Amino acid sequence: MTTTTEAKPARQRPAAVLLTANAEARIAKLMGEAPEGTIGVRLSTPRRGCSGLAYSVDYVSEEKAFDEKIETPGGLFYIDGASVLYLIGSTMDWVEDDFTAGFVFANPNAKGSCGCGESFTV
Repeated sequence: MTTTTEAKPARQRPAAVLLTANAEARIAKLMGEAPEGTIGVRLSTPRRGCSGLAYSVDYVSEEKAFDEKIETPGGLFYIDGASVLYLIGSTMDWVEDDFTAGFVFANPNAKGSCGCGESFTV
């Protein structure tokens, strides 16, 4: 008697960061204005600021091995592999008002932030 087993399709895991519709629209706008050779936009958390870590969104021209890749309607969005653990469960939004415009993060992992909101600690 022979038995066959069917391989189950890999379960899609949720993205580390949820992008709002405004954030996706901003990524699309950035990609529309991107320098030649740009393949996407990457979010990372470099060490900087008074609280230790900051959010940085930059153009990228090549994938890194451990980056998380999220396909958005406007282009590819990458999360730096070394930053994923600091960002799991976060929401990234784009907010504009009369005085400022920028990406805003709701990060459940942040234990504190500096007074100006530019950096955070986990």
